[in-house]
Amino acid sequence: MQRDHVRRVVDLGVAQLNFGRREGLDGMRESDGIAFYSARDTAEGNPVRSFTAIGRVADDELYRVGGADSGWRPWRRRVDYRLEVADAPIRPLLHVLEFTRHSFDWGLQLRKGFLELSRHDFEVIEQAMRVAPGERIRESPRR
Repeated sequence: MQRDHVRRVVDLGVAQLNFGRREGLDGMRESDGIAFYSARDTAEGNPVRSFTAIGRVADDELYRVGGADSGWRPWRRRVDYRLEVADAPIRPLLHVLEFTRHSFDWGLQLRKGFLELSRHDFEVIEQAMRVAPGERIRESPRR
């Protein structure tokens, strides 16, 4: 998901995947981890190639938003995002992450929109995104 879309879901405190499809979200449970990877900052923008948000699913409720007359009713889950994180470039993690370590097609896996990570990979990403004390942190979302 491009970084500008990731920032939108973080501001809303939700997860929405694959243009609002239910698949992926329906298997998540309260306290499951979620991390977003952004290849670009906008659809036609500059390369980012980083993990850009991380959090935990807030509850077990899967819900839809939007009006019936709009025709588009995306599925969402509430997420508690860690706000004191920095983007974590994927290149330094390629040899450490299980899903990339022996795979030349890791980029294709990420393009699917949803990839279940091992606990190891989630913890590696979470550690890479942590901001050291005294460093600038991401602004709090506007609610």
